[in-house]
Amino acid sequence: MKSRLLPDERIDDLGIRGYEIIQKEHGFRFGMDAVLLSSFAKVKAGAKVLDLGTGTGIIPILMEAKTKGKHFFGLEIQSEMAKMAQRSVMGNHLEEKIQIVEGDIKEASTIFSHDSFDVITSNPPYMIGNHGLQNPEEEKAIARHEILCDFKDISETCRKLLKNKGKFFLVHRCFRLAEIMKTLQQDGLEPKRIRFVHPFIDKEPNIFLLEAVKGGNSRMIVEPPLIVYKDTNQYTDEIYEIYGMKKET
Repeated sequence: MKSRLLPDERIDDLGIRGYEIIQKEHGFRFGMDAVLLSSFAKVKAGAKVLDLGTGTGIIPILMEAKTKGKHFFGLEIQSEMAKMAQRSVMGNHLEEKIQIVEGDIKEASTIFSHDSFDVITSNPPYMIGNHGLQNPEEEKAIARHEILCDFKDISETCRKLLKNKGKFFLVHRCFRLAEIMKTLQQDGLEPKRIRFVHPFIDKEPNIFLLEAVKGGNSRMIVEPPLIVYKDTNQYTDEIYEIYGMKKET
């Protein structure tokens, strides 16, 4: 894959099936949230899967490795990011399984057929508009702030593109939970399963993982909390397992 690198790019080992990913040295790079989402999402054999705002393409690549889904799509509005994600797909020889599409989430229903996906995933921008400090680098700002789309756009896209009983999996910040659940329900996406992620066992959660079902019944499961660290700079056993890393001794 090294021959595909451009200036200020690097290759990272994903620790699963020998897959690697191209990322910027000084630009946006995927974080733990994307890895946790790829493990939380459930994909049946033969499923057709779409990742909204795919960025580096990390979620489709990890989900191809972890599930028996048939075809994975990643939608990304930033041209440079989309091309970089496609180079990662090619470098892993996954062109027959993963397709990166350059396009706007708000126009996704004109790019893809309605009621055509079994699963949609998203690790969307967490911050509303100008809330919080906005990164001066455009690609980081777009990834973290609702500049080009908001959560309502994502929810409406899922309503249009998911099959009946299709599933939407997302990761988001806890301070927006009430708003997100209300928006999903308004679009006919019923929250069914949630897991809160805590940095330490004695700290409140900062993010959550959520599964919603299009046309689902009103009943939700709250899963046991996921704890990231058991000590400073030392992950819990479950995090090591999710990453496929050896536990520190």
